[in-house]
Amino acid sequence: MPSPPGSQDRQRPNILLVMFDQMAALALPDYGHPLVRTPHLSRLAARGTLFERAYCASPLCSPSRFAMLTGLLPSRVGAYDNASELPSGIPTLMHHLRAAGYRTCLSGKMDFTGADQLHGYEERLTTDLSPSDFGWVPDWDHPDEIQPWYHTLQSVAEAGPCDYSLSLQYDEEATFKAIQWLHKAKASADPRPFMLTLSVMQPHDPYQGLRRFWNLYDDDSIDMPILPALQAAMRDPVGRRMYALYDRGEIPIGEAEIRRARRAYYAMVSYCDELLGRLLAALAALGLDRNTILVVTSDHGDMLGERGLWYKMNFFDGAVRVPLILQGPGVGTGQRIAEPVSHLDLLPTLLALGGSDAALAAMALDGRDLSESVASGARPQGDVLGEYMAEGYDHPIVMIRRGTRKFVYSRGEPTQLYDLAADPREERNLALNPAHKDAVRNLTDEAERRWDLEGLRKDVIESQRRRRLIHQALTAGRISPWDYEPRADVSNEYYRNYGRDQPDPDRSLRLPPAP
Repeated sequence: MPSPPGSQDRQRPNILLVMFDQMAALALPDYGHPLVRTPHLSRLAARGTLFERAYCASPLCSPSRFAMLTGLLPSRVGAYDNASELPSGIPTLMHHLRAAGYRTCLSGKMDFTGADQLHGYEERLTTDLSPSDFGWVPDWDHPDEIQPWYHTLQSVAEAGPCDYSLSLQYDEEATFKAIQWLHKAKASADPRPFMLTLSVMQPHDPYQGLRRFWNLYDDDSIDMPILPALQAAMRDPVGRRMYALYDRGEIPIGEAEIRRARRAYYAMVSYCDELLGRLLAALAALGLDRNTILVVTSDHGDMLGERGLWYKMNFFDGAVRVPLILQGPGVGTGQRIAEPVSHLDLLPTLLALGGSDAALAAMALDGRDLSESVASGARPQGDVLGEYMAEGYDHPIVMIRRGTRKFVYSRGEPTQLYDLAADPREERNLALNPAHKDAVRNLTDEAERRWDLEGLRKDVIESQRRRRLIHQALTAGRISPWDYEPRADVSNEYYRNYGRDQPDPDRSLRLPPAP
């Protein structure tokens, strides 16, 4: 239950989670990129703890987000694809924090599908950018059929500067409402600490860079992919699958288009950094910066043309390696942690940092509590796991990231094994080398023990069939959308004449306070 006024809640840290969409760690200066400019992220990293090798649990939006919010692998919550429904009976980070006395709020996107559009959030300030129905269900019964909602390379071909866009409109609204909420929360009589999530669309494709950030870069300085695209027939199995999924040679892409897409992406990353800067400025102006844990991450990365690949949907580091930076109470300063960690670790870590981890011992989570690492730089131990069960394939694909090695396995694909210390670009698949056959066999046996891959494939297909049927039914006749409709009580906004003892709304929000 929430603590009563006068309790110690004001001393418990607030939590501000900032999520970008499709922001690759490898495209950020604090992860080694020599060109991209993110001054606010860099200052945050210098004052906090940066995880150099953080991984999402699935290289796709909804499965990644649901895994992060629950601390459970996507297969354990049925998060197979971007039209999956997170079951209401599975606790999220917000449920735990709210039960422990936190006020929880979401501004922006979280890709919730289905009737439950809150999943533990007490308040939600915007609708989602993506549809909340079952229209984007893949079809493993007919895996070679191209669905109308699949990615294409149109966003690469049309990349460039913009003065206005749908994602810009959405991100401006979500950021403004988050800052507005912070001001109201500070002025509120509610004694509870808060957990506020701001989740924006950029730098997700389409690659449309706001012009003033586009002008930070020039074509000649844009770095091109290190590993160029090969002819379709010469690509590795992953490349051939992605070619069949969103390329197929239908939209010719040359050096000029690649350069413009990467320039637009970098501009979008710099725009995201400015949004973060606005939040940081609001926290400081309100005096909330000293008692707020900031967490910055992304749901997955973007291949940005490496190997001829774009977007995500594979287990190369460009797609699954994400930024993860924490700063605030209980977080060490200027720390860089090199060991692999996972989004799955965020739930137990934030509960521990927020002093709300009493229930963790009874939870069978797939993530680890990294609060000791965050506080002191202690080296975390353990494997990082990943799964993919969506479009472009017809069998589950799993990843085991252990030490310096990454193992990727599927019954429907050739096995991959990379030593990222010796081969950070993942150019040499050790699974093709007879000298590593014992290691491959042992890891294959382990993957088969960890996952019931045949049973999982059946579950995925049955889920797809059910959801396609439901979508067909619910789009016939009168439609009752699940898309979230933000609620606004205008009777409590601005100047009103209801009640004799209402405080002056200007005086409660004014900064600095009226003398």
